Amino acid sequence: MNRGARLVADIGGTHARFALLDEHGSPERVRLLAVADHAGPEEAIAAYLGEFGNPALHAAAIALAAPVHGEVIRLTNAPWRFARAEIQRRLGLECLLLLNDFTALALSLPHLTASDLHQVGGGVAVPLAPKAVLGPGTGLGVSGVLFDRGHWLALTGEGGHCSLAPGNRRESEILALAWREFEHVSAERLLSGSGLPLLHRLVGEVDGWHAAPLSTAEIVARAVAGEDLHCRAVVDTFCAMLGSLAGNLALTLGARGGVYIGGGIIPRLGGVFDRSAFRTRFEAKGRFAAYLTTIPTYLMLCPTPALLGAAHALANSEGGL
Repeated sequence: MNRGARLVADIGGTHARFALLDEHGSPERVRLLAVADHAGPEEAIAAYLGEFGNPALHAAAIALAAPVHGEVIRLTNAPWRFARAEIQRRLGLECLLLLNDFTALALSLPHLTASDLHQVGGGVAVPLAPKAVLGPGTGLGVSGVLFDRGHWLALTGEGGHCSLAPGNRRESEILALAWREFEHVSAERLLSGSGLPLLHRLVGEVDGWHAAPLSTAEIVARAVAGEDLHCRAVVDTFCAMLGSLAGNLALTLGARGGVYIGGGIIPRLGGVFDRSAFRTRFEAKGRFAAYLTTIPTYLMLCPTPALLGAAHALANSEGGL
């Protein structure tokens, strides 16, 4: 018996992606909406469903760039705020599953194919070993998956808000300036779309140049085009610090199944990322450098991995639908 449609969503600080699941549980009819254009998830879902004749929903799995343990959910980098029970009631859902966006992203990792990935550096993934994922978008997400008794289990945390550590004297000077402005300098404070303009300003101060404030999109575009050496230096610093953070994550989780880079920023860098210090800094862990050289790092090319992960989470919660 058809109990209604099933919806999956990936809601970040800037964009929200929606899809309906086909009969095989795969996302289809994917649409991208701007978070700022809608008052909350209910309104965004209504706009999305309106494109397809407003089908009645039976179940939904929504990945959010926010902690999802409480009854009231607040996006970390956007003004949306809603109550779990209220949105389930208003949408008429029998099943509502809320996930952290990077938990959903982590759940996609075992299902990605070689065509969904671009390897940066060496290393070979160990089958069924833990996998880690991190990615700078509007914020900075961190997660991973562990294989246990026939199932992949995702970790739910807020690793992007851990303290950021410098990798050399220049980065110490950058962080010293950031500490003047913020009591706690998290990784997300600099290694994210919202943080890149701040990093641009701080790098300029440390390196002795001054430029007019630029948006994240402008910094990335100028660095990729090669038309602005200052922006290129900022992006190179960004990639190097991200490499150190990725190496820390690999050591913490024992991620011999690989470390995966998601988010919206890195794929836009193209060859700049491949040529950056990311992989060198990933491996630069003293006595454990040899351990890290065996762990592969991948750039995720799949455009909607969190929707895929949310679909698998929903299937598991409903008993394999």
